[in-house]
Amino acid sequence: MEQPTLEGMPRRLYPCTPTRLNNWLECPRRYRMTYLDRPPPPKGPPWAHNSFGASVHNALAGWWRLPRAGRTLAAAGDLLDSGWINQGYADDAQSVRCRGSARAMVERYTAALDPATEPLGVERVVAARTERIVLSGRVDRLDERRGPGGDRELAVVDYKTGRRPLTGDDARTSMPLALYALAAARMFHAVCRRVELHHLPTGTVHAWEHSDEGIGRQVRRAESIAAECADADERFRAGLSAADVDGVFPPRPGPACGWCGYRQLCPEGMAASAPRQPWDGLAED
Repeated sequence: MEQPTLEGMPRRLYPCTPTRLNNWLECPRRYRMTYLDRPPPPKGPPWAHNSFGASVHNALAGWWRLPRAGRTLAAAGDLLDSGWINQGYADDAQSVRCRGSARAMVERYTAALDPATEPLGVERVVAARTERIVLSGRVDRLDERRGPGGDRELAVVDYKTGRRPLTGDDARTSMPLALYALAAARMFHAVCRRVELHHLPTGTVHAWEHSDEGIGRQVRRAESIAAECADADERFRAGLSAADVDGVFPPRPGPACGWCGYRQLCPEGMAASAPRQPWDGLAED
């Protein structure tokens, strides 16, 4: 049931992150288990590819936080080694191999960077309000650059370490990147239309220059998803019978269920997917 409001009262804004909205789109049941169930249900073991990605992200963030003179290739590799997350791997030997690959990846990427530049933000939380939502999220890197006319412009940079090749369409269609661009522009009072996916395994950059209309479309999409989330949240907190829970939070079974941490609690997900080992997502040769 919706909370009654008086005419003229401001609409309550829904706080959310792009991750929360995407979780709803991908599987409302997983969304419920992640954000609403208390106590939260137990998840499966950690995934090695998530440990790999987090280790790389942390090393790059730490590299930018070093004094300029300390931003060397060796420092990048040492940060990767010292911050290595050893979870989800089949055994120590596999972890050591992947750590070596990750170190080489970080050193190769930082070799192409200018250590004298200063990002505007590293692992920076950005936030913005729209007419319907309060959006927040963490940006891997926010660059300050100069546009064709010399004007100050910002660019959102997102690191990717997965094995799937990327294209410019991935940058163009990414709702999170568009929302981060909106939030950065408002927070720093600067133009921010460029979003970039930096795919470290291939050393490629996939970029897109958003128009105001394009960002507006993504905002309306986010608001529409958030409205569904808000309605489902309210119904859950008001109390749902066991028979009604799946009507509000239905599963969306498919092959991707093999990667879900709640697979063991979802009969539909188990029936729709093969079980995955925690290290199956790694890009080992």
